[in-house]
Amino acid sequence: MRVHVVSDVHGNAEGLARAGEGADALICLGDLVLFLDYADHSRGIFPDLFGADHARRYVELRTARRFDEARELARRLWSSTGTPAEATEAVEAAVRRQYTELFAALPAPTYATYGNVDVPHLWPEYVRPGTTVLDGERVEIGGRVFGFVGGGLRTPMRTPYEISDEEFAAKVEALGEVDVVCSHIPPDVAELTYDTVARRFERGSRALLAAIHRVRPRYALFGHVHQPLVRRMRVGATECVNVGHFAATGRPWALEW
Repeated sequence: MRVHVVSDVHGNAEGLARAGEGADALICLGDLVLFLDYADHSRGIFPDLFGADHARRYVELRTARRFDEARELARRLWSSTGTPAEATEAVEAAVRRQYTELFAALPAPTYATYGNVDVPHLWPEYVRPGTTVLDGERVEIGGRVFGFVGGGLRTPMRTPYEISDEEFAAKVEALGEVDVVCSHIPPDVAELTYDTVARRFERGSRALLAAIHRVRPRYALFGHVHQPLVRRMRVGATECVNVGHFAATGRPWALEW
């Protein structure tokens, strides 16, 4: 059995269409949407609406953790588009265009969960036969039980699908005994949450880490941290793997048994 795993697709529909080649199934750990590309400020919903110069300044402020100034810049830019309702409509229209292309690229079968920049309430409109969406749920693939937990935890970034620690922990608890736990964010381990380019710790889940110690799955698979200090490490009996920044690499991570 061979399963390919991707995360942080961020608009890479061309790579996504090839991600399942040679595999029995594809697992997608979220962040399909590209709102803003920190490496190329001309790509994404934000520069499409406001231009690359404003996107570059917004990235600079967020990278410097000057979140209040970044929010004020964004507020001014959004107000220039019209009413708040019109701004929301413009973003949703852009997300819908991306989802149309990205969900069409997913091979069958695909098992998917949400990332922190995804918009879950839109997914049912775009999911095709052969794609199964799971969040706080489990599924058997090739005789192994895979549990899925989507979304991220709350941060100053205020991305679309951030939830409380309690809600995230409840989804982890609902998985029960699994062979592989699949999440968008990593467990709360310093080496796995530190981004060496952004030079900051991303939020990892304590509940996920506790479940790894308690349940002892064979693997914990995740993404979210684009340039991690450590991509792979063992926590007790569990091999914890950051499957990679698919938007940049276009390469899935392979799990075989």
